[in-house]
Amino acid sequence: MEQAINAINNVIWSNALVLLCLAAGVYFSFATGFVQVRYFKDMVKLLITGGSSTKGVSSFQAFAIALSGRIGTGNIAGVATAIAMGGPGAVFWMWIIAFLGSASAYVEATLGQIYKEVKDGQYRGGPAFYIEKGLGVKWYAIVFAVATILSTALFLPSVQSNSIALSSLTAFSIPVEYTGIALVLLLGLIIIGGVKRIAKVAEVVVPFMAGGYILLALIIIAFHFRQVPDVLLLIVESAFNLEPAFAAVIGAAVAWGVKRGIYSNEAGQGTAPHAAAAAEVSHPAKQGLVQAFSVYVDTLFVCTATAFMILFTGQYNVQHPDGGYLVENLPGVEIGPAYTQHAIAAHFPTIGGPAVAIALLFFAFTTIMAYYYMAETNLSYLDSKGRHRWAIWVLRVLILFATYYGTVKTAEAAWTLGDIGVGLMAWLNLIAILLLRKPALQALKDYRKQKKAGKDPVFNAAEHGITGAEHWNEK
Repeated sequence: MEQAINAINNVIWSNALVLLCLAAGVYFSFATGFVQVRYFKDMVKLLITGGSSTKGVSSFQAFAIALSGRIGTGNIAGVATAIAMGGPGAVFWMWIIAFLGSASAYVEATLGQIYKEVKDGQYRGGPAFYIEKGLGVKWYAIVFAVATILSTALFLPSVQSNSIALSSLTAFSIPVEYTGIALVLLLGLIIIGGVKRIAKVAEVVVPFMAGGYILLALIIIAFHFRQVPDVLLLIVESAFNLEPAFAAVIGAAVAWGVKRGIYSNEAGQGTAPHAAAAAEVSHPAKQGLVQAFSVYVDTLFVCTATAFMILFTGQYNVQHPDGGYLVENLPGVEIGPAYTQHAIAAHFPTIGGPAVAIALLFFAFTTIMAYYYMAETNLSYLDSKGRHRWAIWVLRVLILFATYYGTVKTAEAAWTLGDIGVGLMAWLNLIAILLLRKPALQALKDYRKQKKAGKDPVFNAAEHGITGAEHWNEK
């Protein structure tokens, strides 16, 4: 079974997907006129304006839901894994994929808004919706919906819960079975309340958890302030094979940097459009810009905080592709959150393990919440008439089972299954948004035109010849 899983993962995560992610980011960056730079001020402003409605959540709540999905295990264990497999240079490629991915995030989130609809009294949308309505390919939309349900309800939750359980066992000696039971009970109470309850929890927890973690990282960085230029130079030189010590892993630096970057910020993967579609906004581009900003928060802030803590303190190993180690500062320490724990413990010996365990609890748990919302949205798409209400309860049981099971199985198996889910969704969604790019680019052009005229942008799909976007014609 493990051999089969690894074989599937190797096919999905071939160099072709790495190149597709980079190519899509480059194309969308140029096609939007580098939206991730030109509209940075608008991103921040739109984040804190606008309210919710009976059908939709506020822009900030949608941002919080999407960010809760982006900020997870990948920001702690994923960064450590990228450094272990690709050296410090992997961090540089995580930055690159975040910068380029921000443009991809704008496109997919805007498409999610354009083609959203009202179901069960609330906004629903995402790749399955815009694939069917925008591309007119029903079978493709169904494939994405099924793949997303399997990924977000079965594969991905196990990665998050596994990291919570391992860090809790290490830091507090809590048996993994107890951690699994606690997670299932707490998650069950939240997901039964639907998107409104998920949004309310996310808007409180996400800013607190991200801010607290970044503050801790800044304190550690302050201790090593004079080393900042040296660490930045190490990252850049390692990324371009200019650092002899890491020459053997230059290819791995690119692959793991992109791989863990995508896993962490999810740009182009097709997860964030589900949350983006739930927002109540007057123009699709507004939520597209907000979601583009969330990629920055995830990778350039949180992932960089983790990387700097690890590199400043030297608490990491780097594996040689042929076996052994290029760097072995932590003999016998397993790849993952333990690197970050050791980095924090280097300055705060008594709180290193507990701090990472608590951070992982918040990061990973809110990610599982977001996964449930995505799975429920795609189930709603498949059950277009709403005739199978029992299916929601089956979905809830499935994600609760996956969450518990992830706490008691090996980390390697959990990560591999998670990678398969991420990779499969990324393949399907990236192809879709490249084919369906025109409406998102039209929305940005319309937004820019109205802003230039001094108006608060509003959108009418019919004026731009966009079909399948009935909601925006009605508005």
